[in-house]
Amino acid sequence: MVKKLMNSYAKRVALPPGTLVHLGDKALDKTLFSIIVYDQDTHDRYEPTTFGEAVGLMRPDKINWLNITGLQDTALLQEVGNYFNIHPLTLEDILNTGQRPKAEMFAEHIFLVLKMIHYDDERHSLDIEQVSFILGKNFVITFQERPGDVMDALRERIAHAKGRIRQSGADYLFYSIIDIIIDHYFTSLESLSDEIEDIEAEVLENPDSGSAQELHHIKRELLFLRKSVWPMREQITLLLREGHLLITPDTAPYVRDLYDHVIQVIDTIEVFRDMIAGLLDIYLSSISNRTNEVMRILTIIATIFIPLTFVAGIYGMNFEYMPELRHPMGYPAVLVACGAIAAGMLAFFRRKGWL
Repeated sequence: MVKKLMNSYAKRVALPPGTLVHLGDKALDKTLFSIIVYDQDTHDRYEPTTFGEAVGLMRPDKINWLNITGLQDTALLQEVGNYFNIHPLTLEDILNTGQRPKAEMFAEHIFLVLKMIHYDDERHSLDIEQVSFILGKNFVITFQERPGDVMDALRERIAHAKGRIRQSGADYLFYSIIDIIIDHYFTSLESLSDEIEDIEAEVLENPDSGSAQELHHIKRELLFLRKSVWPMREQITLLLREGHLLITPDTAPYVRDLYDHVIQVIDTIEVFRDMIAGLLDIYLSSISNRTNEVMRILTIIATIFIPLTFVAGIYGMNFEYMPELRHPMGYPAVLVACGAIAAGMLAFFRRKGWL
């Protein structure tokens, strides 16, 4: 992972600022477009094959949501930037799929980068994808790395005119996309919570090396999630503090609610990190206690055999005149004496509470 990331960044070493280089995996051979055009009374959804066809479908008197999937075509992204007057450094940030969540204000548009996260039930891990936004006067452009997202429910709301989205402007659409992405942070955390509860029961009942691996896996997932969510506090605050004209006073309270949701997500992540740290301590303590128990039993066994070995060593010496050496009951007597010594030591250990 680290080597791959370093190789990606090596692509743009010594290049001028604003040079478009895709940093990330090539998920598609061809860029995909989808566009939703709507107002209070109408709704249309298209799947154009080219960018020229896509902008031809946009209507200045309606709200337009253009979704571009696939970032490998830098020439196409340059065409998008030229058409919508997007700064080259913004285009560079869109292509950098390892970009930290950020928001930037421009005269004619707002740029935002955040991470779209959902929990993969099959792999039991988080799937993290970067999504970039451009908010304009009557349009929102979203840039995704690969097909598939968490926004189908929002598309259904637009199609069936649920809520106030069809009565509001592009800024409310902008808010709604961010909101549904953040909502999936909560669903991902719920899935992680279920996994943590299962591991907690396993650690308390029967800890093994698999438990440690699962704990470290979740710890790493929470670290990635924290890196994706923590900077969003500042960026949402920036959207409110700057007071950009594209965000109307009617939409501002909804954006402010996003901040509360992000804080709640961050608090939950911190609680889970503390739980994982506690479970790791419990796991290490359980393993240590189990090791101590084994060592205690082995020590008792070794201690019992010390006097028996002493007796066997004496009677194993090659001397002719030894007590009871030629007595017919000598051998059974030694065995009885060894048994008595072992029984006496066991009784002593039990009385001391060592057994």
